[in-house]
Amino acid sequence: MTFNPRNILIIDFGQLGDVVMSLPALRAIRGQFPHARLTIAVGKPGAEIINLSGYADETIQVDRVALRDGFKPLSVLRVFDIVKDVRRRKFDFVIDLHSFSETNLLGFFSRAPQRLFARRPGRSLDFLANFNPKPPIDQNDPKQHLVDRYLDVLKPLGIKDASRVPKLLIRAEDDRAVDFMLRKAKADAGSPLVGIFPGAGHPGRCWPIEKFSLLADFFIRNDNVRPIVFVGPEERHLVAQMRTLFPPPCVILDKLSIAELAAAQSRLAVFVSNDTGPVHIAAAVGTPVVVLIDLPTPHAYVPLANSQRLIFSESVTAIEVEQVYAATRELLTAGRTSTLFAS
Repeated sequence: MTFNPRNILIIDFGQLGDVVMSLPALRAIRGQFPHARLTIAVGKPGAEIINLSGYADETIQVDRVALRDGFKPLSVLRVFDIVKDVRRRKFDFVIDLHSFSETNLLGFFSRAPQRLFARRPGRSLDFLANFNPKPPIDQNDPKQHLVDRYLDVLKPLGIKDASRVPKLLIRAEDDRAVDFMLRKAKADAGSPLVGIFPGAGHPGRCWPIEKFSLLADFFIRNDNVRPIVFVGPEERHLVAQMRTLFPPPCVILDKLSIAELAAAQSRLAVFVSNDTGPVHIAAAVGTPVVVLIDLPTPHAYVPLANSQRLIFSESVTAIEVEQVYAATRELLTAGRTSTLFAS
């Protein structure tokens, strides 16, 4: 097609896992417009993912939760500041991958002459978009993966048959930082490293921490594996309990940046996690994953990994340790071991 924008704004306001699953769409946009300047408006955790991807020339970090839940007069002022910043950049094309009413308004007030928005009934303001042809209406079909829903938004651009697998690169400085942490913890490079993520951001989606500790004990006693326990910001209050519950050989990493988390995950033989953002990062750096899911059937948000085991259940607490252990051992037999950065 002859459409050739030079300064593109992409609005990508999803949560951490959503931003990872938007990476195939961002990669496709970069491939379609290789000479354009791409700026991505994204939340703070998502901005770290975007920076690792290498698809953006710049990011605009927006705390959408603070705007939604914060002191309303202050939120209004912040919105005006964001609009002024966006207008100053003089975008000629806006793509809104999420299409909330507020993100559509941001795209409209950007004054970009061309606006392509996802069409989400009941959530988007379709009349504010003007790009033709329009993308298909998002039916919110639980059988359609979120990656494909993002790619559908790009169909009017002639983008088709794009790679569906999210991919992230590791930066040398983050690899060195992780290397230092593991050496300090005496995590021997001769033993495979298995990652464990007990958090999920929501208690209702969490496998009991006691079961994670039993799983770690199984690995240590039976497989000569060194468990690495990752702790997110929402779980830091549990660190003291974790140090008591988990066997002493376990390494607990609780102050990693998103980029350092990705670097650490890239060294793992397997990553075992609840159904939450970090498991998508692990899959995107090529690490086999075992995911514990608090739903009985597959859904649109499962990771897209080259090697994975998905364990579904009516209640995540009902999943047995032996079941998770068996699934993890299947992936361990691939023989992937940890590596330390060569200084």
